[in-house]
Amino acid sequence: MIELLLLLVKDALLSAVPAVGFAMIFNVPPRMLKYCAIGGALAHSLRTLLMHFGISIEWATLTAATTIGFVCVYWARRLLVPRPVFSVASIIPMIPGKFAFQAMIALVDLNTRGVTMPVLESALENGLKALFIVAALSIGLAIPSLVVYRNRPIV
Repeated sequence: MIELLLLLVKDALLSAVPAVGFAMIFNVPPRMLKYCAIGGALAHSLRTLLMHFGISIEWATLTAATTIGFVCVYWARRLLVPRPVFSVASIIPMIPGKFAFQAMIALVDLNTRGVTMPVLESALENGLKALFIVAALSIGLAIPSLVVYRNRPIV
């Protein structure tokens, strides 16, 4: 239990750094940077926690992105700031760079060495995993807007 807690704290601290970095690139006001750091730490730590309990990375990403989307809607209403100020920077630590990189390496390998079944499987598996993670991020950020800012009743 202590190991899991230490893992989550380390994960939160390390994922807050890119969230703040990208927020600074996108000219987020300095007083909002702490919210971007908290959002990035919360989202990535929640994804790590869910993956620790056996949920796949795609579903864990969808859950974390949806959760951070609702948190960002709350912050945006409370602080009177547009929601993307927080939400875009908060999901940046969950971008599937490793899977996209491995898929590209496999595609280059297919081009240079020819088609072999293990390399083709690697390219497809990593490419689809990266695609599904990016889809989970975008759907997860869209769900809170569809629920909270809906003008008509659902039924």
